[in-house]
Amino acid sequence: MISHDRIFKELLTVFFIDFIELFFPKVANYLEKDGIVFLDKEVFTDVIKGETHEVDIVVKGKFVGKEAFFLLHLENQAQQQADFGERLFKYFARLLEKYHLPIYPIVIFSFDSPKKQEPSNYKVTFPDLEVLSFNYQVIQLNRLDWKDFLNKPNPLASPLMAKMQIAKADRPKVKLECLRMLASLKLNPAKTRLISGFIDTYLKLTAAEETILQQNIDKINLVEKEVVMEIVTSWMQKGIEQGLQQGRQEGRQEGRQEGEILIIKKLLNRKLGNLDSEILEKIEKLDLAKIEELADAILEINNISDLENWLSKHN
Repeated sequence: MISHDRIFKELLTVFFIDFIELFFPKVANYLEKDGIVFLDKEVFTDVIKGETHEVDIVVKGKFVGKEAFFLLHLENQAQQQADFGERLFKYFARLLEKYHLPIYPIVIFSFDSPKKQEPSNYKVTFPDLEVLSFNYQVIQLNRLDWKDFLNKPNPLASPLMAKMQIAKADRPKVKLECLRMLASLKLNPAKTRLISGFIDTYLKLTAAEETILQQNIDKINLVEKEVVMEIVTSWMQKGIEQGLQQGRQEGRQEGRQEGEILIIKKLLNRKLGNLDSEILEKIEKLDLAKIEELADAILEINNISDLENWLSKHN
């Protein structure tokens, strides 16, 4: 199971200042960027419901040019929740009680649906009195257009585009643009892996879309293509390692060879599109040693002809 909260928390923690600069430039102007401190994990218990809730990210920041501090509280919400505004206010009240500092609340709604506008306000009112009006900033990714972030030189634009509004026909194009943006940033390997892993997790392509992606990669300039292909190759390598592990686990029940053949066929289908019956039959005839050789060679197989040539030499 994918821990969406963990993935988003890691991304937003590593690129926190970039997130603020991308979505809240006014805050970036008065936040002392070298002075932020990530506070320890906050866990609150709801005694009535018998539940515990962990606050996502709380950062202590300093106002530029002042000896004054404030908190930035950032929550990622991966699914719609009817009483979310109330819960966010409870976090606000408890953080205020603990730290006695002004708090800037931000929520990033990262679910795919529904796409209706989420509220940015929680109120407690009576017919004759407004007791409370609690406002918070909202970033609702499924209502943002990826094209608006295409030319923003910010590390967060590339991965978050994968969660924005994307027409079905544009999916391969968006994934390529995410990769091109990432390649242009020249980040260190760890940050590149973090962003590329996020993109591949949230913008999974079908076999047909993967073929289109590869065709589009072949059209970009050579220098850019080399960097992009390094990222794509790392995805494939990770897929092979996970696939072979899955194949071996399945092999304990169905025979290791059959399990690894199954996963190799899945990987080839993803990379090259649906394979015809003749090619599948040749793969199924391979012994275990040849299957593992094919796993090692799969990164160099870019089309059906490459696969046919490999099979003809090893059958």
